[in-house]
Amino acid sequence: MKHSLLLSALLATLTLVACERPTVVNVPATQVAVPGPAGPQGATGSQGAEGSKGDTGKAGDGTTLIVMPPAASAPTY
Repeated sequence: MKHSLLLSALLATLTLVACERPTVVNVPATQVAVPGPAGPQGATGSQGAEGSKGDTGKAGDGTTLIVMPPAASAPTY
C-alpha cells in the first residue's frame, strides 16, 4: 500500500512538472532603415516673372509726426 501511494505521488509530480514548460517566443530582429547613396540632382526650376515697379513717391516737407499710444490706465475692480 505504501509503495502504490508513493508511486502515485511521484507520477502526479512528474505529470505536473511536464505540463509547466515555459513557452519560448522567438521575436525576429527589427530591421533598421539605412539610407542609400544620393541620387542625381534634379533640374533647376524656372525663374518667376519680374513684377512691375511702383510709382516714385513725392518728396516730404521735412516734418516728422510721432504718434504716441495713450498711457495704460489702472485696472478697475
